[in-house]
Amino acid sequence: MKHKIVFAEDEPQIARLTIFKLELEGYEVIWEKDGGAAYESIKANNPDLVILDIMMPVMDGYQVLKKMKEDENLKNIPVVMLTVRGQEQDIIRGFDLGSADYIVKPFRPAELAARVKKILEE
Repeated sequence: MKHKIVFAEDEPQIARLTIFKLELEGYEVIWEKDGGAAYESIKANNPDLVILDIMMPVMDGYQVLKKMKEDENLKNIPVVMLTVRGQEQDIIRGFDLGSADYIVKPFRPAELAARVKKILEE
């Protein structure tokens, strides 16, 4: 059975590259282009993992993560933050809200895939 990932990213080039790499690794990826659609998709698809950009339309990644952690059905889904926001306070906020990992852009898709694999195998 393929692991299912909801990937929230509003930049199409980043999304295509990341989805290509994750699908090569055998994951099913559901791409959403804004935080609101991502949250609805997470509720509907019950993924094994979520990858969230922070700066997105409708709801930012922090808001999506916070709503997930407040929902009994979603709170145990691991979340990887994938964002250009690399300041120490941004990273700490991501972990404080409950993210499993935090990756700053620009990033290496193979590294992201390795981190996803590690989280899903735990």
